[in-house]
Amino acid sequence: MYDLYYWTTPNGHKLTLFFEETGLPYRVVPVNIGRGEQFAPDFLRISPNNRIPALVDHQPADGGEPLAVFESGAILLYLADKTGRFIPQDLRGRNVALQWLFWQMAGLGPMAGQNHHFVQYAPEPLPYAVDRYVKETSRLYRVLDKHLSDGRGFIAGEYSIADMACYPWVVPHERQLQRLEDFPHLAAWFERIRARPATVRAYARAREINTAPVVDEQSRRLLFGQDAATVR
Repeated sequence: MYDLYYWTTPNGHKLTLFFEETGLPYRVVPVNIGRGEQFAPDFLRISPNNRIPALVDHQPADGGEPLAVFESGAILLYLADKTGRFIPQDLRGRNVALQWLFWQMAGLGPMAGQNHHFVQYAPEPLPYAVDRYVKETSRLYRVLDKHLSDGRGFIAGEYSIADMACYPWVVPHERQLQRLEDFPHLAAWFERIRARPATVRAYARAREINTAPVVDEQSRRLLFGQDAATVR
């Protein structure tokens, strides 16, 4: 059994996609980041960066004590390596999957995240910031679109953790001020993943867990007001 500490964000969705695809037994432990639950001492022992998702594996391969893992990319890789699923087993295929997993973690996620912030949540319009991150998001979309233009169905050929990492960050494309029709190969890839039964189940579960995904003043302070003093 795995405990998945989760909230309904793109990074959280990565892991429900993996679990729904594999059928591994998992228990969702909701961490409402809009209400400050990510700062609870018990959660910080698992995820010291006070971010979701985090994982506790109660049956690690070494047979030892339960193992905690934080950072969504690290969790995907941990689960893929443990199960031998959704990561290519050949040298070249594995490296393609890992390169694009790291590309998402270092590029698409942070840049689209800044896009979300300045387009949707900034208390006053900041045209320079909006222009900067909307353009960078579009550049990254084009990078992935170009990669997919050779006819491959998924990022590493077969569906993998690279796709699971990237897809949730493309789901809110309209809020990122992106048009999928401008990226035809990415758009086809997006539709292939959206139609997968596991994807449907993962997002249905999200709607059950978070019935009011609204950023109010309390959650705004918690999500956007952190600095060194808030690290516990």
